[in-house]
Amino acid sequence: MDLCMNFFKILFMILLTTFIYAQPINNKNHVDLLKYSKVYIDKTSLLQIEDILQKNIEFKKNDKKLLAYGYSPNFAVWVKFTLTNDTNKTVSKILEYDNTLTTDVQFYNPDKNYKVEKEGLFNVHKDRKTLSPTFEITINPHEKKTYYIRASSEITTLIIKLNMWEINNFYKKEIKHQVILALFFGAMLILGIYNLFIYFFTRDISYLFYFLYVVGVSTHHAIYVGIANIYFLNYTWIIYIITFASLLAAFPIFALSLFTKTFLQMKQYTKLNKVLNIFILILPISVTIFIIAEGFNEFRNLLPIILMVYLLGITIYAALRKNRQAYFILFGWLAISMAVVFMFLSSSGIFDIFAYISYYIEGSLLFEATIFSIALAYRIKQLQEDKVRVNKKLALQQENETKRLEVQVGQKTQHLNTALEEKKLLLKELNHRVKNNMQTIVSLIRLQKDKVKDANLQDVLLTIQNRISAMSHLHELLYKQENTTHINTYEYFELLIEGIKDSYHNELNINLDIKAKLKMEEAIYCGLILNELITNSFKYAFPKEDGTINVSLKKENNNYTLYIRDDGIGYDSDAKFTSLGLNLVNALAKRQLKGDIKVNSLDGVRVTINWKESD
Repeated sequence: MDLCMNFFKILFMILLTTFIYAQPINNKNHVDLLKYSKVYIDKTSLLQIEDILQKNIEFKKNDKKLLAYGYSPNFAVWVKFTLTNDTNKTVSKILEYDNTLTTDVQFYNPDKNYKVEKEGLFNVHKDRKTLSPTFEITINPHEKKTYYIRASSEITTLIIKLNMWEINNFYKKEIKHQVILALFFGAMLILGIYNLFIYFFTRDISYLFYFLYVVGVSTHHAIYVGIANIYFLNYTWIIYIITFASLLAAFPIFALSLFTKTFLQMKQYTKLNKVLNIFILILPISVTIFIIAEGFNEFRNLLPIILMVYLLGITIYAALRKNRQAYFILFGWLAISMAVVFMFLSSSGIFDIFAYISYYIEGSLLFEATIFSIALAYRIKQLQEDKVRVNKKLALQQENETKRLEVQVGQKTQHLNTALEEKKLLLKELNHRVKNNMQTIVSLIRLQKDKVKDANLQDVLLTIQNRISAMSHLHELLYKQENTTHINTYEYFELLIEGIKDSYHNELNINLDIKAKLKMEEAIYCGLILNELITNSFKYAFPKEDGTINVSLKKENNNYTLYIRDDGIGYDSDAKFTSLGLNLVNALAKRQLKGDIKVNSLDGVRVTINWKESD
C-alpha cells in the first residue's frame, strides 16, 4: 500500500504541474494574428496564388481568434494579413499555424515572390522540431507586406489559429509546451505499465483492458498534439494512420467498453449487458465499413460517441444501484465526457476552452486515468477485504459444520455401537443355537451308534460324530468369548482333542504348541484337518495304544504353519490319499486355506501345512 501511495503522490504532482502551466499565454509575448486578418472561402478548392493576386477576390474581415469548420474536405480557406514595421530596425517573427492536424497548409511570402511553402500533417519537414507548422517572417524598417495562407483538410477537421511570436518567446513557449506534454505522456506510460503489471500478478482481465485503453488514448492524443508526427512517424506512417483514423479513434472506446463490462461486472445487469454486447460487436464492424467505404467520414465518430454516452449512463445506473466500483470511475467518466464536449465545441468554433486552460484535455485525461487507476487499486483492496470476510465466514461455517458433524458422528456412533452390541448378542445367540443344534445331532448319532451292531457302521458314525463335534466346539468358544473375529486356537484344539480321546478311550500323549490365533473360517478348516489326522492316529498309528502326538501352530509374518506328527507305525505312502478322510484333509489344505500340504509317513506320520493369512 505504501508503494501505491507514493505512486499516486507522484501522479498528483505531475497533474498539479500540468494545471500550473495551463494558463493563458501572455498576450505581450505574441499576437493573435487571425483576428487582424481577412478570410476568403474557396468552395471550388481550385484557386491558386496567381488567381488571388490577379483577380479581384473579396476577402472578408475576421474578428475571431480561431476559425473552426469541422470536417470540411470540399473547400479551402484563404487567410490574408498585412504587417507593417514602423521601427527603424529589421523585425523577425515566427508565424505559428496553431493546429497540428490540418492536412495541408500553404504559406505565401512576398519576400519569396509568393512561392509556396508547404506545411501541415501531410507535409511535415524532416528537420521540424516544433509541434505546429511554423514560418519565418522578416520585415525591414518602415516596410509593409501582405501574406497569404491557404488551409485545407481532406480527412481531419479544419481549424485555423494563427499566432505571431517573438522568436525567443516562441521557443521558450515551445520547450515548455513539449516538456509539459512529455510529463503527461510519461505519467500515462507509468499508469499503463502499472496496470499491466497488476494484470500479470492478478490475472484480472480488467487491468489488461484498461492498459489497452491507456495505450489507445495516449497514441490518439500523441497524434492529436503532434508529438507522434514530429518524433515517431514519417510521412508514410502518417498517411497510413490517417487512413485508419476511425480505428484510431474507436480503439480506446472499444477497450474502455470491455474494461467497463468486466470492472462493473455487467453480467449482474442482464438487459444493460446485452445492449453493451451489441455495441461491442457493432463497433469493429462500423470501423471496418468507414475504412473501406468513402463519403462517410463525417459519421465515423458517431457510434463511438453514442457508446461513450451509453457507458456513462450504465456507470451512473451502477452507482445508483450502489455498485462501489462505479463510484470511482463515474468521476473519471464525467471528466473525459467534459473533455470530449469541449473538444467538440472548440472544433466547431463555438467555445475555445484552450484560450482559458491550455492543457485542459491533458489534465482531464490524466485525471480520468488516475481516477480509474485508483478505482482499480481500490478494487484490489475490496477483493482483499472480501477475501478476509469470506474466509471468516468460511471459518465460521466450518466451525458450525464441524460441530454439526460432531453431533451427527456422536449420534451415528451411538447408533452403530447399539447396533454392534445387538449384532454381538445376536451372533452369540446364533453360535449358541448352532452349538446346541450340533450337540443334538451328535447326541442322536451317538444313540444311533449304540444301537448299531456292525463295527464298520459304528466307525463311520463315530467319524461323523467327531467331525460335527469339531465344528460344535468352535461355536461353543465363539459363544463364550467377546471377540468373534479370532478364536483362542489353543483352547479350541484342546476341546477338539479331548472329544476325540473320549470317543476312543485311548490315553495317548498329545502335546500342543500353539503360538498363533486363527480367524473363525480358518479355525473351522484347521479343526476339521486336525480332527481327521488325530482320528487316523488314534485308529491306525498305535496298535499297542502307546505313543505321542505333537501338534504345533506358528505364524511368521503373514505365513501360518500347522504341523502334526505322531510316532506310530506309519502307513504305505502309495495309498496315502485313498481314504475319504485324507482326501478331505488335502482338499481343505489346498482349496480352502489356499496352501500346500506335505506328508511324510516313513517314520510315523508327519503332516505340514503352510498357507498365507487371508485378507
